[in-house]
Amino acid sequence: MENTRKYIDFKNVKINNNLVLSIEESGKSADAIKKSDKVVKIITTVLTYAFILVLAVGVLFPFYWMIITSLKQRNEIIQQDQTFFPTIVMWTNYAYVFEVFDFTTYMKNTIIVAIFSTAGTLITTIFAAFAFARLKFKGNDVVFGIFLMTMMIPGEMMVISNYITVNALGWIKDQTITKAFAAMIVPFMVSVFHIYLLRQNFKQIPNELYLAAKVDGKSDWDFLWKVMVPLAAPTLISITILKFMGTWNSYVWPNLVTKKDEFRLISNGLRGSGFTDPDDPTRIEYGYQMAASVCVTVPLFLLFVFFRKYIMKGVGRAGIKG
Repeated sequence: MENTRKYIDFKNVKINNNLVLSIEESGKSADAIKKSDKVVKIITTVLTYAFILVLAVGVLFPFYWMIITSLKQRNEIIQQDQTFFPTIVMWTNYAYVFEVFDFTTYMKNTIIVAIFSTAGTLITTIFAAFAFARLKFKGNDVVFGIFLMTMMIPGEMMVISNYITVNALGWIKDQTITKAFAAMIVPFMVSVFHIYLLRQNFKQIPNELYLAAKVDGKSDWDFLWKVMVPLAAPTLISITILKFMGTWNSYVWPNLVTKKDEFRLISNGLRGSGFTDPDDPTRIEYGYQMAASVCVTVPLFLLFVFFRKYIMKGVGRAGIKG
């Protein structure tokens, strides 16, 4: 019996030793897995940030080049060996631009067109989005689907039909400043993309709020302006900023429908102004041209910087629910 017990005890010791060894090996393998996961995470993070950095440089470099070019002399700009910083900083380029470029007129036209175009777009967008999101009428989904299909049509294909329309309304011939503004504003007071964006946001508002408003005797008009519009404020702010930026950058249509320089927008003025050498009109002064471009770009850049969170928030909220 004693030998048997000794044998059993020895066997238990052997089993316990194997168990301890297996636990130690498991602990070592777990530590190795943790270390490998940590290494993989570090490598992934480094590669991700490196990729983002490369993209950021690719996006920001043209703006940097525009700024330094606006501060260079013409000889330094056209030389074969380009410099990444001006040898002589020419602040006089900006002073010259304000002398030859009528910022006041172009800025006034741009702001007027942007304000009225944005206001009109907001009105049509709110009404259309509310109708598609809340009102139950026959063919709702079919009409909305047709609206979405028009987004696949390039905007350039609409130029001819829009021009024929505004010309038929008499806004091209014998043009006045009022007719010019109408021709630039009215054709673009409806945006299918903005209607889609706001409609998606309206559909996220619980239907119980609409039913509760109906029980309280509220009309659709009251529910729209007192409930839906305040709740969709971030998206409406995004639409306002995006529309304003689009009007600021528009070039082809204002240049097509306006007959005089004093009716055009700032992008048209930037392209049409003669940034040339007074002694030799064939020589383009790229420094002056880039200085004017900086002056036109900075307001939009600041607008995006200060309101970027509203743009991201509005677009993000509209994309949560399909």
